[in-house]
Amino acid sequence: MSGANRGHGSAANVSEHHNQENMLSRLRGSLKPRAAVSENQENLPPKPAANRTVLGALQNHQRSKAQNQRGTKQASQPLSCKNEEFGKSYEKPSAKQPFQIHVDEPDGTCSKKPQLVVEPVRVEPIAEDSPLTISNTVARLRQPLATIDIPSAMDVSFDSPMDMSVVEGEEKPLNVNEVPEYAAEIHTYLREMEVKTRPKAGYMKKQPDITNSMRAILVDWLVEVGEEYKLQNETLYLAVNYIDRFLSSMSVLRGKLQLVGTAAMLLASKFEEIYPPEVAEFVYITDDTYTKKQVLRMEHLVLKVLSFDLAAPTIVQFLTHYFLHQPVGKQVENLAMYLGELSLVDSDPFLKYLPSETAAAAYVLANNTVTGGSWPKSLTDMTGYSLEGLMPCVKDLHRTYLSATQHAQQSVREKYKGSKYHEVSCIEAPATLLLN
Repeated sequence: MSGANRGHGSAANVSEHHNQENMLSRLRGSLKPRAAVSENQENLPPKPAANRTVLGALQNHQRSKAQNQRGTKQASQPLSCKNEEFGKSYEKPSAKQPFQIHVDEPDGTCSKKPQLVVEPVRVEPIAEDSPLTISNTVARLRQPLATIDIPSAMDVSFDSPMDMSVVEGEEKPLNVNEVPEYAAEIHTYLREMEVKTRPKAGYMKKQPDITNSMRAILVDWLVEVGEEYKLQNETLYLAVNYIDRFLSSMSVLRGKLQLVGTAAMLLASKFEEIYPPEVAEFVYITDDTYTKKQVLRMEHLVLKVLSFDLAAPTIVQFLTHYFLHQPVGKQVENLAMYLGELSLVDSDPFLKYLPSETAAAAYVLANNTVTGGSWPKSLTDMTGYSLEGLMPCVKDLHRTYLSATQHAQQSVREKYKGSKYHEVSCIEAPATLLLN
């Protein structure tokens, strides 16, 4: 190779490395520190921290230069209520007029309420020989509307064979997955749907402007977003599935990759969470890189590309079924969840495996690491996956587990260092696998 060609190749590598570093620094800078939230306050919209700027009045989705400065706060304007006509719609706040909320109430709501007039009830004289007498008016009210004839064959005694423990005992929270009668049908349905909602394994080769490293940075940032807003793990898996399916069909410039990830996380939050973060929150975490209008337009585009098919089976759902069918300890469960989340960061080689396969490999590796076990026969019968058939995915996941400490993205490891997950990311990976 000539000197000119070598110089050209090195310049291209330096440019690619520089672009990845710029994207990483931009994503890292978009997450701003917030006030700490207790572990018991999951799935709640976080309170704004002391150093966060109030977004201010949303007028035509525009902000002045003074409002864009994060160092100042705006004093919240008091809300005033007017007693207008019934059925009047909300008025749009103007720049000179504070927010006003017009509540739909009938006329005269704020007027003085009429006093309740109680007419005197005629009381019959109480007979001397009766210790308690009810007035005729009350007696008429207490009479049943119709007589109820109880068949003589009905046994209403306390010796009835009906089990009263269901009524007397405390109601236990139900798990929709704990349905033995339908477990097989549910698993079969999930296996069918994971094939229909599967992204293309080699889509990154057709992307002209983004790489696997950029996708890894984006997923790593979404992990931090999920921790910042206390979102469910299922929300993260769904968002990554939406991103991969979208990128399988659409070419995206690197400047819009974060916008795709933000819109996918917004959709996954709406689908999975009880209290999803507002659109303004997703604009905020991008450090105002994109506007609210851009996020909503991208959300619309993602929905069209995905054909509104948002119910995609994930690794979490399959792991939940495996744990219910063959219970293991909490440490094994959390380690399997950690390994499954590690597989999200790197698209190569895990996109070529189905979520059920990756979940089975995570189960095998976690069970072997903690207890020395492997893949039980009961799960082989239920899933149809044998240990020999799972070994390629297990080996790939084991290599990822071994190199997790040296990986460029560390958000997943930091997440599973918490006591909530029994600090499973601190467990050292076995150097060799001894599976039987």
